[in-house]
Amino acid sequence: MSASKAGSWTWTENWVEESAAVMDARARAAELGVTAVSPGTGALLAVLAASLPGRVVVDVGTGAGVAALRMLEAMPADGVLTSIDTEVEHQNAARAALGAAGVRGNRARIIHGDAVDVLPRLADGGYDLVHVDVDDARVSALVLAEALRLLRRGGVLVVSDALAKDRVPDPAQRDQRTTASRELLKAVAEDESLVRTVVPVGDGVLLAVKR
Repeated sequence: MSASKAGSWTWTENWVEESAAVMDARARAAELGVTAVSPGTGALLAVLAASLPGRVVVDVGTGAGVAALRMLEAMPADGVLTSIDTEVEHQNAARAALGAAGVRGNRARIIHGDAVDVLPRLADGGYDLVHVDVDDARVSALVLAEALRLLRRGGVLVVSDALAKDRVPDPAQRDQRTTASRELLKAVAEDESLVRTVVPVGDGVLLAVKR
C-alpha cells in the first residue's frame, strides 16, 4: 500500500464516530484479547443494516459484541439479530455491551455453539443480512452455501477480514486460513447469482448481494 493510500485508509477509519456503548464494547474486546471489527468495518455494517428493508440479521462470530451493537443501533426498533459463537466469555461480554446500550433482550438472540452446527438449523430465506467474522477455515468453507440458503433475494452477505490480514493478495502466503479466504472469494466471483465486491476497509470486507 502506498503512503498516500495508507494515509487515506487511516483517515477513513478515524473519521468514523462511535457511540459510548460501542467504545465500551471495544474496551471489553481488548481486555479479552478479541479482535473486534475496525471502526470503518463497523460503520459499513451500520450503513448496510440501516439500508435494508428487512429487519432480521445473522452475526457469525459474536466477539465482544462490537459488530452486533453497530448493526442493532442502525436497524429499526423491531429489528432482531441472531449472533453465534463458541466462546461463552465473549458472549457474556456482548450481552453486557448490549445491555449497557439499552438493547432489549428480545432484539438479540445469542446462541452458544459452532456455526458449522448452528447455521444449518436456521430458516431458509429468512434473513436480510449475514455477517461473518470468524478466523476459521471450516466456517469459510461453509459460508457461501449456508448464506445463500439463509438470505432472501436482495439479502447481503458480509465477510469481515476477507483478505486474512492482507495475506490473500500475497501469493507466497499459503496457510489454511488464507487459502480458505481465497477459495471463498473465488467461489463468490464465479457465482452468477451474486453481485459482489471487496471493500478496502478494516482487513477487507467482502460484500455479495443475492439476486
